[in-house]
Amino acid sequence: MTDTVSPEKRSQVMALVGSKNTKPELLIRKRLHALGFRYRLHVKDLPGKPDLVFPRYKSVIQINGCFWHGHSCPRCRMPSSNTEYWNRKVARNMERDAANRRLLLDEGWRVLTIWECALTGKWKLGLSEVIALASKWLLSKESICEIKGEIGMVQNVARD
Repeated sequence: MTDTVSPEKRSQVMALVGSKNTKPELLIRKRLHALGFRYRLHVKDLPGKPDLVFPRYKSVIQINGCFWHGHSCPRCRMPSSNTEYWNRKVARNMERDAANRRLLLDEGWRVLTIWECALTGKWKLGLSEVIALASKWLLSKESICEIKGEIGMVQNVARD
């Protein structure tokens, strides 16, 4: 199916989709701050401008939407229309995420990805559990980790 709006209009619409200060990000920030963790937001000098940067722990946290970042969970379903466009878009996002993760690790940063499915939907762990896992990870020495719905924390994620 072809797009019914011009590329310029589509670009305007897509630009309105928020990528910073999302509800999940705000919830996690508030709870980690209350526990005493201090962070910087969207540091431009780091690959991918991570959502949360914890200089004291040389760690970053990315809070990813399952659809936009191509997570392999039930929340990530491709739309039935314009599938070619969406497949390309999500594939590019996944490639960019992997490249940024590699660069961060190569620069000595530790990387935690919190997936949307850990916070919402049928498979959610709940905010308290996600915060407990994130806190535990921040205080650990693990270099790379993911928190996802139903499964919880997955450590030692293979480098891309």
